[in-house]
Amino acid sequence: MEENKGVHPSFFRVIKEREDLKNKLAGIKKKIGVYSAKGGVGKTTVAVNLAYTLKNMGYSVGLLDADIDCPNVTMFTGISEKMDTSSLPLKPVIKDGIKIASTAMIVDDTKKPIIWRGPLIAKMVSDFLENTDWGSLDYLVIDLPPGTSDAPLSIMQLLDLTGFVLVTNPSRIASVNSIRSGMMAKRLNVAVLGVVENMSEGVESKNTEELVKAVGAPLLGRIPYLSKFRELSDSGSIPVNEDPEIGKAFGEIAKKLE
Repeated sequence: MEENKGVHPSFFRVIKEREDLKNKLAGIKKKIGVYSAKGGVGKTTVAVNLAYTLKNMGYSVGLLDADIDCPNVTMFTGISEKMDTSSLPLKPVIKDGIKIASTAMIVDDTKKPIIWRGPLIAKMVSDFLENTDWGSLDYLVIDLPPGTSDAPLSIMQLLDLTGFVLVTNPSRIASVNSIRSGMMAKRLNVAVLGVVENMSEGVESKNTEELVKAVGAPLLGRIPYLSKFRELSDSGSIPVNEDPEIGKAFGEIAKKLE
């Protein structure tokens, strides 16, 4: 016991939880978080279309909506079904061959706010990872909320992630906040797999160049700023399945993550 003097017991609890979770999710080959500390840059857009692109490439894919209090994945995918919460493990909803889980599939009315404090959010993240039957997958794509607090922290601490894809747009504020995201990941020893510039104007912005340099990760690709992208997403259609230009952009990104 003397050798553990000065070490908080929570440290050993987190290590054990991480090992237990690693064993439970051993059937998932790659776990990729889609992340940015800045809201509104299109993390869900990238997560959903990346998941569908990987599925279209022949991989088995799961998609976790880890934005616990403001879930949007169901709206992007046109899902209205609910998850059965009467017993464990929870079963993801399967849509177009992709296993999907979100708090929007649990609450009765998705328009009502989910007003939860940090511990409840962290517990829900844990349930989606530890108490959900994901089975065997090639990829689990995780759509994270903005910020650097409870949900991202829980996933970085507990999950044996392959790494993060950082999402930004050409603006300065998005770049600065994405740098914060990358620095948080590196501080917790999680790899940054690369950067996606969403709402791109066709050429890489100086702000995105600064981000790529700061986090030491490659630019995976640029997603064009197209009005039809928003229109398709709003209607619950999947842009990569409907538009060749969008499909090509995400195809190039997915190939770099294989």
